[in-house]
Amino acid sequence: MTPPTPPHATRERSRVALVTCDLMPELWADDLPLRDALRARGIEAEAVSWDDATTDWASYDLVVIRSPWDYVPRREEFIAWAHRVPRLLNPADVLEWNTDKRYLGELARSGLPVTPTEFVSPSETWTPPRTGEWVVKPTVSAGSQDTGRYVLPEQAGLAAAHVTRLTSAGRTAMIQPYLAAVATLGETALIYLPDDTGDLSYSHAIRKGPMLRGPGEGAHDPGSEQIDPREPTEAERRAGDRVLEAIPGGTKRLLYARVDLIPGPDGDPLLVELELAEPSLFLRSAEGATRRLTEAVLSRL
Repeated sequence: MTPPTPPHATRERSRVALVTCDLMPELWADDLPLRDALRARGIEAEAVSWDDATTDWASYDLVVIRSPWDYVPRREEFIAWAHRVPRLLNPADVLEWNTDKRYLGELARSGLPVTPTEFVSPSETWTPPRTGEWVVKPTVSAGSQDTGRYVLPEQAGLAAAHVTRLTSAGRTAMIQPYLAAVATLGETALIYLPDDTGDLSYSHAIRKGPMLRGPGEGAHDPGSEQIDPREPTEAERRAGDRVLEAIPGGTKRLLYARVDLIPGPDGDPLLVELELAEPSLFLRSAEGATRRLTEAVLSRL
């Protein structure tokens, strides 16, 4: 008996789902160039919320994660969803690894230049350092949610209370030194997209201004920070390439990656985050970036 033909095999046009959430049902503005470029190439590119129970994900030829930024309080549900979706980029196991910032500990142990980070699990207590300026945040977060910046010893009580709030809620807290260079030089985000071989290579970079405000004030709204094109230094390029080499499973199966760096006290770049799940790619900040990503999507089809 001949097996039934999959629905997408009889269509003339490929379908691509650009995964978002109810907070921005028509996609984050930064992703609109990709949607429009795909449509111009004859692809049915649609914005779909990741938790839309009516969506038949198997009907898409490719499912591309873009802005599902409401997953944080439902991470287990989000990861379970990702493992059920066929033809997902980036892949579900990568999302699972990358959406918990404890991966920074793994990268640090492998010898990469990672911002020094202390992790405090729900079963542990934390003693604040004597002095310095520190950042407290949960290991599962997006857009600097639930993040605070504290000057010690004056605000040691506030910092300790922040850690306790997180751990009491069953979350793991992470504490990092505040890197003062972010206020002057800013943060450099290096974006990597597939090249002609299908492997990730450097595409472009941007400068982000400081996000964090004072204790209890959190961060500026996503998208409100100053974004400018930036030419990374040789040291930043080397650091970014080293980080990519350490990604579990390699980079050929990825559609994108973003490496966020800030100079440390000695001026050398330190990894702040490796973004493989749902990063802004700042396509409008670099000529050719949208074309490169569009070609990468088409090649995956």
